[in-house]
Parts: sequence; structure tokens; C-alpha cells
Amino acid sequence: MKSIRDIDAKDKRVLVRVDYNVPVNDDGEITSDTRIISSLPTIKFLIEKEAKIIIMSHFGRPKAKERIYRLDKIALRLSDLLGKKVEKMDEVAGEQVQKKTYDMNPGDILMIENVRFEDGETKNDPQLVKALASIGDLYVNDAFSASHRSHASVAGIAEMLPSYAGFSLEKEIIELDQLLHCPRHPFVLLQGGAKVSNKIGAIKRLMEKLDVICIGGGMAFTFLKAMGHDVGRSILEVEKVELAREMIERARQLRKKLILPVDVVVTDSMDLDHVKCREVVPVDKISANAIGADIGPSTIELFKKSIIYGKTILANGPMGIFEKDGFGTGTMDLYRFLGDFRDSNIVAAGGDTSAAIEKFGLASRFNYISLGGGAALEYLEGKELPGIKPLL
Repeated sequence: MKSIRDIDAKDKRVLVRVDYNVPVNDDGEITSDTRIISSLPTIKFLIEKEAKIIIMSHFGRPKAKERIYRLDKIALRLSDLLGKKVEKMDEVAGEQVQKKTYDMNPGDILMIENVRFEDGETKNDPQLVKALASIGDLYVNDAFSASHRSHASVAGIAEMLPSYAGFSLEKEIIELDQLLHCPRHPFVLLQGGAKVSNKIGAIKRLMEKLDVICIGGGMAFTFLKAMGHDVGRSILEVEKVELAREMIERARQLRKKLILPVDVVVTDSMDLDHVKCREVVPVDKISANAIGADIGPSTIELFKKSIIYGKTILANGPMGIFEKDGFGTGTMDLYRFLGDFRDSNIVAAGGDTSAAIEKFGLASRFNYISLGGGAALEYLEGKELPGIKPLL
């Protein structure tokens, strides 16, 4: 992979694609700057190399140029973290932006506006690609989490300019490749999340390398249905039941331990203001009106016994609806438990996974937390990522 380490950036306009799609509160204030912090090594490196740095990012899913999705507050936070002014433009590209890039001094940092303010961004529009390419001499992709998108600022521009990988992106690839090609054994997958369809590709590819697979979260109910259990009103992908059954059989054939919940926390409503019933029940006692919202205490202990000897542990997806008060115990307890394994490589992948880790303040429990979200899952699945291909 072509690395940022290999470029001569002195006096060059370097377009850096980052992912500053940060969480904000109702007032638009940034509640976590983890994504911004992850980009600092790349930016600081380019400052030292006397490059002229132009930052590009998306933020949210704007339907128009809504003020809440402007990057002004993000530019201010980046300035604070760097201890250096970041000038913010109100446009994505065009003559004014182009002129500003030519007027920059080495070490200056310019942030253009939210690239998704341009309709052509998600369509990889050639005109937008050309406009973006006109404001840079070199391109650095440091947004692994956006690299599964064939967007103008990710894939299109990489075909127009000499392109390189930033440090954050490199780190993601290294960590995920270690899982794929040289994990220490026993290799344990703590698999959660809502849907089988979003995770199955990665599980299939990892299956032969895995030793233990613990399945919780909403997707567990599709597997429980495949085992003949009623799941009430719990999340269920009916069309994936047969696939779940095949995965159970495949694990048996390969002599892998595939472990499902033995009890679950159920409720009668996900509207916490109207919950009348919340109880722990065995998986063979889920009533017709019940909604599974978390794994139960017996399952938590079963999973702990199953993963305690793991030397490589991948946590991918929460064990319950952790966003709702009272349904995050399984996720919190297991993620905290992982931090006790001093001689193991503990990796977290997936957007909901990192959100849960942040909510419960458990980042120190992991050796590496991927910010890749869907991109990480597609990479583990073996898909070719449009933002990575031009860097090879």
C-alpha cells in the first residue's frame, strides 16, 4: 500500500480525506472527538513536512445545506487539538477555494465545507471529482470508515491525483489483516448486533480461523428460531433462518464452538415510558408478546466461560439494545470483562460496538477499537473497498 511516509509533501497542496462524522448533542456540540484525534498523527506529519493541508470530511446525512451540518465547530475543535489555526471555508470547491489553496503557506491548514453538501459527492460525479482535484496536488486517504463508499472525495479523487494512505487508515488495515491472517489462538468472536445479514459475510470468512463463536444481540433470535425456539416479537430475519441453520451446521462440521444465549431479558415495549413488564426468561420460555432486548445473566456467565482462554478476541456488535436504559448490561459486563485479559489481543469492530464502548467508558479495555464501522465488516468479508483499491 502506498504510504504517506513515501511522499515529498514540501510546498504541495495535500488533500486529506478524514472522517469527522462525530456525534453531537441536540445543541450541535461535539460529544466525542475520538475521530478527530485519530487523524492528528497524519496532520501533524504533514505539518512537519511543510505541506499545505486541505481537510475534507462528510458530516451527517444532510438533505440540503443545513447549518447543523456545517463543519465550523469541528474546525474549531481541530484547531484546539492542534494548537494551530484551522481556516474554514464555506464552500466545498470552486474558484474561491482554489485561490485560497494557492495562497496558503507551508504548514497551513484549510478545511473545506461538508462534502455531502454537494449532490455529486455520493454519486461520485466526475465534475465534482475534477473540482476537488483542482484544489490539491496530492491526496491522502485517512478515512478508512468511508472507504467502502464509491464517493467523489473517497474513490473518485484517488483516481485523479497521486494517492496515499494516512496513518489511521494504515493502522486499521494492519489490525484487520492480523485478524484475517495471523490471529493467536484460541480465536474468539463475541458477535452481536441486530441483523444476521449485516454480519454473516464476515463470520463466514473468519469461520475456519475461529475457535469459539458467541452470538448475542438481536441476531441471536434468528439463530434461536433456527434451533426451533419461539422468539415472540423479538427482532427476526425470517429469510435468514435457513442461513443461520446452515451456519450452525457448518460450525459443527468444523468442530467450532458456536454458543447461543440460554436466557434473555425481555420486555413488552421498547418505549421505556410504557414498559409494564421486564424480566429474564429462558430462551425456551419466550412468550408471544415478548421482545428480547438483552442477553440474560446466565448467558453472560456462559459467554465469559467460553471466552476466558481467548488469545485473540473480536467484539463485533452489542449484546442488546444498549441505547435503552436497562438493556445494556450484557454488553457492559462482557466488554468490561475483556479488559482482564492482559495477554490477549482484544479488538472491537463495528459502529455500534464503538458507540457502546464509548457510552460505558470502556475504551481502555481494548487493544484496538476500529472506527471502520461498515467498512471494517466489508473488509473482513473480503470485499474490495473502492477507497482502498487506488492505494494498492
